[in-house]
Amino acid sequence: MDEKKKKKYNYSISYFFIIIIILFIIESFFYTERNTREITYDKFRDYIAKDSIAKVLIGQTKIYGTLYPPTKMMDKMTTKEKKNLKIEPHSKTPWNLFGKQHTPVGKQFYVYRLDDKNLIPLLQKYNIVYEGTTSSNWLGNFLSNWILPFVILIIIWLVLFRRVGSNLGNSLNVGQNKSRIVALDAKSKIKFSDVAGVDEAKAELVEVVEFLKTPEKFSRLGGRLPKGILLVGPPGSGKTLLAKAVAGEANVPFFSISGSDFVEIFVGVGASRVRDLFKQAKEKAPCIIFIDEIDAVGKSRTQPGGYGGHDERETTLNQLLVEMDGFDSNTTVILMGATNRPEVLDKALLRPGRFDRQVLVDRPDLQGREEILKVHSKSIILGKDTDLRKIAAQTPGFSGADLANICNEAALMASRKGKDEVEMEDFSEAIERVIAGLEKRNRLINAKERRIVAFHESGHAIVGHFTEGADPIQKVSIVPRGLGALGYTIQAPLEDRFLMSKPELYGKIKGLLGGRAAEDVIFSEISTGASNDLERVFGLAKNMITVYGMSDKLPNLSLVDRNQGQFLGMGSGLSKVAEETEAIIDQEILDIINSCYQATKSLLMEKKKLLEDMANELLEKEVLDEKDVIRILGERPDKS
Repeated sequence: MDEKKKKKYNYSISYFFIIIIILFIIESFFYTERNTREITYDKFRDYIAKDSIAKVLIGQTKIYGTLYPPTKMMDKMTTKEKKNLKIEPHSKTPWNLFGKQHTPVGKQFYVYRLDDKNLIPLLQKYNIVYEGTTSSNWLGNFLSNWILPFVILIIIWLVLFRRVGSNLGNSLNVGQNKSRIVALDAKSKIKFSDVAGVDEAKAELVEVVEFLKTPEKFSRLGGRLPKGILLVGPPGSGKTLLAKAVAGEANVPFFSISGSDFVEIFVGVGASRVRDLFKQAKEKAPCIIFIDEIDAVGKSRTQPGGYGGHDERETTLNQLLVEMDGFDSNTTVILMGATNRPEVLDKALLRPGRFDRQVLVDRPDLQGREEILKVHSKSIILGKDTDLRKIAAQTPGFSGADLANICNEAALMASRKGKDEVEMEDFSEAIERVIAGLEKRNRLINAKERRIVAFHESGHAIVGHFTEGADPIQKVSIVPRGLGALGYTIQAPLEDRFLMSKPELYGKIKGLLGGRAAEDVIFSEISTGASNDLERVFGLAKNMITVYGMSDKLPNLSLVDRNQGQFLGMGSGLSKVAEETEAIIDQEILDIINSCYQATKSLLMEKKKLLEDMANELLEKEVLDEKDVIRILGERPDKS
């Protein structure tokens, strides 16, 4: 049965309350005789004499009657209206209030019948409607009062137990793995041609596919299949997509599961699921097992913060290690894992013989970004002015997921504007939206703040334009975006850079300080608008001293401790140092920031006329592109 078609039920105590309510309804519906009261025969004749009875049903042993309702409404009724009052009893149970009734009735009663020859004449005397019945209909009463309620109860309990049984069955099967076999139909297949920008990683996995298709090609010289391949890379770089491409190309069963699916609240469930997964994989060999986010189950057992030696996660990891060691060399089962935190994985998991290969799936370079854009723009109608190479140049550091998002945002923006094609301006706007956030033209900014923002952004642009090694200015805007950005300046490098010199880092710091320095030069005071710039300035200066070894007082000293931090450029911990060394580091950072700020301020005082011209044009147009910047400031002095 397809898992998507299986119904899942949640069992709760509310079912008991529902059953109790249903029982009350059944009781009031079927056992209506409890609502009638027994009276004496003298009382019955007294009611007849007082003309209080609306209707009488004379049975073989009992006489049933209904009184007029003792309400103000009855007091207002005439004698004729009272005599015409229609009260129809239920067909099976006399005087059932759930039967068809035309007017409200009063209390119901019954009396045991006596041999009274004057009863009928007495009823006729007072014009009381009476009926008689010759059969007790005991079978119908028995079925309706006894059998039917129990049948309904049995049905309710069967449904209830079925739902509880479903959940109970799931609880008893917690040891079964939650992996799913990826469908290999032609429509859903992802091929290596659908993956771009990670050529080196793709080449490694192409070899894995050849292993699975023709293992004898590699085993004829004594080689063996790799047992495990670990895909390592930052989020959005395409690790899962590569794994799906391997499944599509290899045309073998592909078990896909997340690392978090192994761990449950029950002790031993994770290890049981690992055993079950590898058992199924061996039965369907050759095949691939793919564990996404494997760090959820493969975290190092020596890290602090665990729950002791018998932690459920540790037990699951131990079972995973045992199963990987138990692979038969002739069994073509390959384990693939993906993570963006390889530094937290247990060393036993990474040793040769388990994960034999670690494939880095890094962020794409300029050529890779262009290839990724080509893949994601296949389904988009591009305009004639769209230059994917230029878009790739404007997106340094973007991952494959980021580029896919940009293509989608550009298509949505063009559709929103009613265009027939996605033009270059749509891509530029999509990039700005991803970098700076959603444009907020409706945000009201007073004239003074708007002028401060214009000079602030102009300061960034001028310092970036005239500083050696700084990236070219692509766009300057004073249109608010995102949560707190009142303006922004976009700089894009001409090419991908993997090494940076000390002057280039100084140039970046000066560019970030350009906004604060411009406010100081023009208004002789500073605002809170440079808070984000100052955070980035401090980070660059600190890295120069503690990571890159660019300090004058502490030359060639790097304090990075990879065991304390993270990997793949996501931040690293620093080794502990003496208090004297910390003081020197702090002073060095302050010296770098102060010297860069003074140099930036001097440059802006020298270019004060250009600063005013650019700010005034920004106030008029709100947005300046690269051509406008060059027209106002002239060509870049370091352009070659």
